Amino acid sequence: MASFTIPSPSKSSSFFASSSSSVFGRCSLSHRNFAFNRSRICVSNHSKCDLPQPLNYGNGKPTIPILNERTLPKFLESAQETTVNRNGAKLKVFSGTANPELAKEIAWYMGLELGKINIKRFADGEIYVQLQESVRGCSVYLVQPTCPPANENLMELLIMVDACRRASAKNITVVIPYFGYARADRKTQGRESIAAKLVANLITEAGANRVLACDLHSGQSMGYFDIPVDHVYCQPVILDYLASKKICAEDLVVVSPDVGGVARARAFAKKLSDAPLAIVDKRRHGHNVAEVMNLIGDVKGKVAVMVDDMIDTAGTIAKGAALLHKEGAREVYACCTHAVFSPPAIERLSGGLFQEVIITNTLPVAEKNYFPQLTVLSVANLLGETIWRVHDDCSVSSIFQ
Repeated sequence: MASFTIPSPSKSSSFFASSSSSVFGRCSLSHRNFAFNRSRICVSNHSKCDLPQPLNYGNGKPTIPILNERTLPKFLESAQETTVNRNGAKLKVFSGTANPELAKEIAWYMGLELGKINIKRFADGEIYVQLQESVRGCSVYLVQPTCPPANENLMELLIMVDACRRASAKNITVVIPYFGYARADRKTQGRESIAAKLVANLITEAGANRVLACDLHSGQSMGYFDIPVDHVYCQPVILDYLASKKICAEDLVVVSPDVGGVARARAFAKKLSDAPLAIVDKRRHGHNVAEVMNLIGDVKGKVAVMVDDMIDTAGTIAKGAALLHKEGAREVYACCTHAVFSPPAIERLSGGLFQEVIITNTLPVAEKNYFPQLTVLSVANLLGETIWRVHDDCSVSSIFQ
């Protein structure tokens, strides 16, 4: 019988050591001051911020900016001051086995310790969950992305919800940094399932009262839930990091890898000094198979930033990058929230097409998938702040206004 126990986070861990390369290190929003009184970091001719120097690669390891302050990215601005009551007496955060490191970071930002939970696998693969502390009358937050192995992690999440419900938790919020099955959100052919709706029903019927998710594949997925959904956008974290590159705004162009991602790319471009937009016209012949046809827009001599919600096999984004180089782009950056990285993604991404591949830690990245051009950014502070606001019945959308 395999056993997994989530340890309490250590505030003295080297992971949280001070680092000049921290994405959050120069932001003015501290743990005790949540006034959101920062000015926009883009100026008239350049997109830049206070980060001291470019990051260097070495030994085939990715650049992982260190989380060392309880702050949020500068791109998160709000016209109104928000006071949040950070009383964690009746708030519990638990982690599943899918991404415990992210859960530790979230708990550290919130000034809490992860709840004690015992998760086991029986010899036949069945999952056993036992909470090792009382949650009676508490608001419980379960951090569990449905990343590979998707079915295992989804079932584990459902059993965690059931355990909390039977332990008399007051409210159960599932924090799903990556919502699997989101691509099956509609019928494109006859006799297809809409798995996104099915998974939403499973989570609701298990006993969850609320969902907190990051960068859903499509906005309509929120409507599949019969319970409230808080949608967190991770773009500000990537924008804050891109600003450190100090790329001249006149040289920048934001590229959508397909027509479906135009709205996402347009919002991204608006934050980067209202950069111009280009679109890759993609024709797909099957699942995980894409063929690039045309480029709409001008990228000659420019730094192209390709924006997508996820990278799975990297077929779409790699073919798009090849087309951008063919059309005269000087450099190509890939930016995405969810790094699924199914084979042969690493070979495609590390093949020299990209100056840098920028992702977040909504999914854990296996060490075997590290390559020199990879940069991993943390979304723990965003999620931690959102949890506080949900717990205190404060506005979540005001974070992103």
